[in-house]
Amino acid sequence: MAGARIIGIAGPKKAPKKAAVSAGKYYPADDVKTPKHSRKSNHKAPKIRASIAAGVVVILLAGRFRGKRAVCLKVLDSGLLLVSGPYKVNGVPLRRVNPVYVIATSTTVDVSSVDVYSLDDKYFAKSSNKAAKDSEEEFFAKDAPKAAIVSDQRKADQKKVDAALTKAVNGVPMLSAYLGARFTLTNNDRPHNMKF
Repeated sequence: MAGARIIGIAGPKKAPKKAAVSAGKYYPADDVKTPKHSRKSNHKAPKIRASIAAGVVVILLAGRFRGKRAVCLKVLDSGLLLVSGPYKVNGVPLRRVNPVYVIATSTTVDVSSVDVYSLDDKYFAKSSNKAAKDSEEEFFAKDAPKAAIVSDQRKADQKKVDAALTKAVNGVPMLSAYLGARFTLTNNDRPHNMKF
């Protein structure tokens, strides 16, 4: 009776065909384990914008020092930028910054005399041998937060880098004042038309 026409309200229609019985899909008796996708071994070198290089003055857009200008000293292996204020000029210490949260400016500083070879991602890694966790009473007894303790090695490295960097900054007129000035936008500013 396949192909017979049925006359209904909307006109003649073909009768529905019966579904053909298909053989069942084969499934193995035991589960076959497939390796899960892992990104651990897939470490590609991060792609950095062409405008960001050693010696370029960048504007920090996020974090504690947002709105401040800093000098990019080098790009680390992790893809983060090593920047410094210098600390004496605007208070930005040696720190790592994600390049997504910076604006690269057209201003450059000669940082060839600044030695940052020993500063890498391991230098900034937090120590894993933290003291044993405080007891519950000690935890709730704390009222004021502790000030961050900066190691003597970090202070010495900051002074060494700042000495060379400040010398390079002072060699360019008005650059020290430029680095000390905060970056701000007002209602009438059009950042998409600005040339940094």
